[in-house]
Amino acid sequence: MGIFSRMGDIINSNLNAMIEKAENPEKITRLIIQEMEDTLVEVRTDAARNIAERKELTRKAAQYDAKAKDWAAKAELALTKGREDLARGAVAAKQQAEQMAEVVRKECAILDEAVAKADSDLEKLQAKLNEAKAKHKALIMRGHTATNQIKMRKVMTSNKVDDALARYERMERKVDELEATVEAFDLGTGESLESQFAALEADDAVEAELAALKKNLGKAKAHKKVAANK
Repeated sequence: MGIFSRMGDIINSNLNAMIEKAENPEKITRLIIQEMEDTLVEVRTDAARNIAERKELTRKAAQYDAKAKDWAAKAELALTKGREDLARGAVAAKQQAEQMAEVVRKECAILDEAVAKADSDLEKLQAKLNEAKAKHKALIMRGHTATNQIKMRKVMTSNKVDDALARYERMERKVDELEATVEAFDLGTGESLESQFAALEADDAVEAELAALKKNLGKAKAHKKVAANK
């Protein structure tokens, strides 16, 4: 069973349990991410174990190769000494060592495939994890937006807004009453406060202009008197 099918079984099992309990989507996606992260750790641990075992088997294969060479040298030595019986035993031992080296190399090849498969699975799983995390962030934002919208809908459908508008209207009426009280002071006088202040301002303007005219006339008379004395 591959890691994705195994992880899928775990996630589906947990998802079904959470859906039956009506858990929210944020918790479900968080669970999926957690399962994927746990699977990544598990796959990396298995890959590290396979790499370590492969190194050990590589050393064993080298040792069997060394034994095979050693027995080959002993077989030659036995033949040079006329000990064919010993040479035959050395050749048999050499062949056995070569066979063991071949068995170990096949085990190394199997581990190489496992490590390569783990590397490919890790790359795919990491990409899926990154995608899931990005979607999780987007899902959280969408969830918060939806929650806020629900709250707003509840407020709009409740009496709170109507109550607030009613209070605002009462405040407007209160201000109208205050303004009416001010205007009531002007009743019976024939003039409003605004018109009386406007009249005062107009009087000031007239007085200022008269003063200016008087000043100009005084200057003109003084100029004529000086001209007549000359």
